[in-house]
Amino acid sequence: MTKEARLSPTADQTYEILFDRRNPASRYDFRRILDLSYRQEEQGDAEAACNTRYAAFQDLYALIPDDEEIELSWEDDNSQAALMLLDCSAIDHFLIGDWEMCAGMWELLLELDPEDHLEASARLAYAYLAAGDYESFDEVINDVSDKHVDKVILALWSEQRRTGRMSDGDLLRFKRRFGPYYDEFVADEHPVTDGYVADIRSGHPSRESLARELWLQTEHLWRLFPDFIEGLKSVGNR
Repeated sequence: MTKEARLSPTADQTYEILFDRRNPASRYDFRRILDLSYRQEEQGDAEAACNTRYAAFQDLYALIPDDEEIELSWEDDNSQAALMLLDCSAIDHFLIGDWEMCAGMWELLLELDPEDHLEASARLAYAYLAAGDYESFDEVINDVSDKHVDKVILALWSEQRRTGRMSDGDLLRFKRRFGPYYDEFVADEHPVTDGYVADIRSGHPSRESLARELWLQTEHLWRLFPDFIEGLKSVGNR
């Protein structure tokens, strides 16, 4: 624990991250730092944004005691921003294929936020599969909601990774229940058009735009493991 910040218990048995608000440049003002990382991204400086988030992760990690279970308060703005920064930094590492680091970050996030407000369980499952850590995957997959398309994609990819084939039942569910996602994943092109960007930024994006967003978020996986998309296409054409 540092003199610049501390964990303060709340009435609901969670903790808030308190910091010296008189210091406008406090590195524990996680809301300010999160907004800074967003601005850096908007200005096209992705490297600076990643570095900002990673530094915030390191400061957050230093605050968490090793010998206690700590749950951060989602209702506290600064603590919520800290959780979001941790998730964003994990995504940064996920996108460059650093499976061990991003998995460790998401494991910490789920310890600090067991209600999983940011739905990190699904992303952690992708990281475990990419790393070939099937035991850890089996432990986390049940935490991914059956209502989410990620659950069926992960089920299909998991079986293919382990057995070289895909479940006909899961494939049928993917095509029937999540048709726009299936169509996007087997498409030859995934253009980021002005219309797509406008729709995603709207309050109610279409399923087609959400499908493209998921493709873009996982595209690096399918470049590393192209047999998954090839399998979807070949089985889907039977």
